[in-house]
Amino acid sequence: MTDPNQPNRPADPYPPIDPDHPDHLGEPTPPPHPYYQELEFRTHEEVPVRFAVRYGEDHRPPGRPGVVARRAVLGAGWSVLQYRLTASAHGDPHAYGLLEREVSAAIALERRYGQQKFGAVFARIVGFDLTAAEPFVLYRPPVGRPLSEWAGRLGADDQERITGQLAMAVRLLAELDLVHRAVAPDTVRWDGARVRLCEPYAALRAGEAREPFGTAPWASPEQRAGAGAVDPRDDLWSVAALAYYLLSGRPDRGEGPPADLADYRRLAALGQSGLYSPRAAERPHPAELMRLLNVPDPLATGVGTADPLSRWRAEYDLQLARKRALRDGRVPGAGEGEHAADAADRDTPAPRPPRTFLGRIFGGGDEPPRAAPGPSPSLPPDGVPDPPSRSRMCPHCLLPVTYDERLLVTIDAKGNRIPLDLSGERRPGHVADALRKAYHLCPHTADGDEEHELPVPYLTTGEPLSVALVGSSSVGKTHLLAAMLGEVELGGLEPYGLKCRPLNPEAHRTYLRERVQSLKEGRQLGRTGQQTFARFADGLLVSAGGATPRPVVFFDLAGEDLAQDGEVGRFLMGVDAFVFVVDPLRALRLPSLDPVREQSGLRHRDLGDEAFTTVLNRIPRQRGGLVAAPAALAVNKSDLVRFEPSVDRWLGRALPGRHDPAALRDESRDAYAFLAHHAGAAWLKPFDDCADCTLHFVAATGGQARGDRFPHGARPRRVLAPLLSLFAMCGLLPGAESGEGIAR
Repeated sequence: MTDPNQPNRPADPYPPIDPDHPDHLGEPTPPPHPYYQELEFRTHEEVPVRFAVRYGEDHRPPGRPGVVARRAVLGAGWSVLQYRLTASAHGDPHAYGLLEREVSAAIALERRYGQQKFGAVFARIVGFDLTAAEPFVLYRPPVGRPLSEWAGRLGADDQERITGQLAMAVRLLAELDLVHRAVAPDTVRWDGARVRLCEPYAALRAGEAREPFGTAPWASPEQRAGAGAVDPRDDLWSVAALAYYLLSGRPDRGEGPPADLADYRRLAALGQSGLYSPRAAERPHPAELMRLLNVPDPLATGVGTADPLSRWRAEYDLQLARKRALRDGRVPGAGEGEHAADAADRDTPAPRPPRTFLGRIFGGGDEPPRAAPGPSPSLPPDGVPDPPSRSRMCPHCLLPVTYDERLLVTIDAKGNRIPLDLSGERRPGHVADALRKAYHLCPHTADGDEEHELPVPYLTTGEPLSVALVGSSSVGKTHLLAAMLGEVELGGLEPYGLKCRPLNPEAHRTYLRERVQSLKEGRQLGRTGQQTFARFADGLLVSAGGATPRPVVFFDLAGEDLAQDGEVGRFLMGVDAFVFVVDPLRALRLPSLDPVREQSGLRHRDLGDEAFTTVLNRIPRQRGGLVAAPAALAVNKSDLVRFEPSVDRWLGRALPGRHDPAALRDESRDAYAFLAHHAGAAWLKPFDDCADCTLHFVAATGGQARGDRFPHGARPRRVLAPLLSLFAMCGLLPGAESGEGIAR
């Protein structure tokens, strides 16, 4: 039986070792229970394969909560190691996240270095299945013996080779923004010629917050404490500790340079380089350490560095320059692209003025700036709101509504509108509480139209912001909005200086119960039904730094309603911001998605999303023909392509805890290049047509549903990124200039 990782390729120069070789999981004997089963999994290239399999006994590997390990024999005798998440650990989302993160790191290493001789320093992944009832990953068995068995038995040449190869391994990891974090005598093996690091079960992305892991002296003080951000030089501390251990035959205390470091002349240069400093910032970088050790850098020759997306990243910069020229009233010329990359990094132009009512309808790009409105009505000391000083546009019918106490109502459990008369109420607190939960009828309901109303805070607080999610049916708009508002409810916006309250408490509770809570319990949400009148799904009052709260309302219409140019979509002309939701199953040509397409009944579409085209043709344009409203293009269900390098770079890390325009620009460039390379140009139409548009990789559920449930629970990823971007462009995010976007 051939290695499923190497279809139609030359024989592997490092074939699997004999099944009787001792390893860290069990005794050097064949699996004791030779019963046969079948095992299906995907290779690191996501090619599905199936093998007959015999399993050995389960073992509990150290440092891996919820995971059991066992040896297995595939086919006629191919020995592998399996690490799987037990059913009892499924209630712990952290355990699943650790396994998923490990698989992601192992695949990244295999795809980048697996065909190179120096790739043997890493554990070699065979395959994985993260959708199985008990998710698992398979590796080739390890070679050599742990360094803990070699202490005091190695000559000077071997010690230098081990230190040099470990430095090279850290350098290779750092090239992929990975930090191993588990480099220790029991996890590093030596076979007399090369080292091999253990599986990357503790790996993190460089720049992420450190998580406490490891013990002294092998883990750095910062890593053990979980202080600061992950740095490749964390692993160099471990290399330094191992170098001292191999030479002295004993471990140090692990708090700084060993007390007797000066007694070992062979470590003098390492000590002088700062390698033993307790602070990562004071240690040399991996490439510098390799030069110090006279170890050749395999990446210096450009091995495996070809990037198929580089062309499209340059195209992204050209498109920014084109749109900038259109906004400025210039005709894009041949010289526009010459300095496109520099222009993309220039300071953001002055923010555009607030949009007037006519500006919302006709684009608002050309009218002269109006005077900034005064403070919006808010609760005075007596708790009773003053009447609004100006009208607000009804987001449903696009007509101005002026606050009128005679139009106040409450809505009972049956949906009946009951007039609310507060004229006899003299207790300010009671009035304020009643208005917080009350609605205001829209006076423009025409004959035959559906009666509608607005939450009172929509008319009595700051400038409203309406956000519409756009995409065809089944792209995941409903799940994405529920995941967004679930993260908001958990305080996901607070690190950015934003406070959120419900626009209407009862409506918000209903949305949380029917949508957000159902998703968090792992249930698939029902499809959004077609409507005869566009109503927003939920609303928030968002404030920053004690400023007057601004109402933010979210529209989630059925894809059929958005794709039809009917009356139900007329509200789109007044929407302030858009989230265009891309479905990888429809957009991407990747063969790895074909099995999922077959299961879901979806087809690849070169012509883009029908809803995108209909909406973009309907909403206002400004000078230059660009859409005035800010937009975000969200590649939803990115977990389906999570192992693609440009996706993994973003989906594999948490959102930063602060607004970072540079990271936002980088993610947009990567997402644009990914879509341009793997999808038709029509899928980028929102970016092409919108003056301000960022692009994001998001995952509303983190996995595919089976039946009506997500078997491993819903695990949202980076779902707040599009919302934060829109808030930045609309002047709602502290620390971001109003109008600050990527495509300007």
